[in-house]
Amino acid sequence: MTTLPSPRTDEPVAAVPAPAGRRSLGLMLLLTALGAVLVLTAVGRTWAEGKAGGQLEVTVTGSAISGLPGGLALVALAAAVAVFAVRGAGRIAVGVLVVLSGLGVAVSAGLGAADTGALDSEAARKLALVSAQAEQVGHTAWPWVALAGGLLLALAGLLTARDGRGWPAMGARYDAPTRKVKARERSAAATGTPAELWQALDRGEDPTG
Repeated sequence: MTTLPSPRTDEPVAAVPAPAGRRSLGLMLLLTALGAVLVLTAVGRTWAEGKAGGQLEVTVTGSAISGLPGGLALVALAAAVAVFAVRGAGRIAVGVLVVLSGLGVAVSAGLGAADTGALDSEAARKLALVSAQAEQVGHTAWPWVALAGGLLLALAGLLTARDGRGWPAMGARYDAPTRKVKARERSAAATGTPAELWQALDRGEDPTG
């Protein structure tokens, strides 16, 4: 009677992310998407408005005041995608990058909320005067929307740095089957007959694993 090989108990098993880990991953993606949408929407809106020469209306958007908020929001989006391509310490590095990007967005948006330089430049352009300044200057709430988006991005980065090690990685689902196949091959080689070992050598395989 042929004795079947006992199942190996030491073969590696792919780690399945815990429900809490999946929830934190989903929350990170939600915060990143929401934060980026807020920032990218806000920078395209009017941040400051006034008059040039007392009559001409002048307005400037957030992107005209500073290109940092929009650029850093795109960096944070790219980093969120990169989370699935890296593991271990790479996740922490990505998280730190997103935190810095989010804080950069918040700081630059806060500074842009009171900026008048871009509005003065627009007034000078419309009046064709080098030293013209805008009058009756007012600011909208859009810089604060961008600031809120930056804080959401920073929070997403903190989640990545804290919980990222336990999140699934791109292609991770293919690792476990590959390891199991190799384990079965080693088990078959260990219990195979001499004829089977020779056949494996003829095929170019290493029966010893």
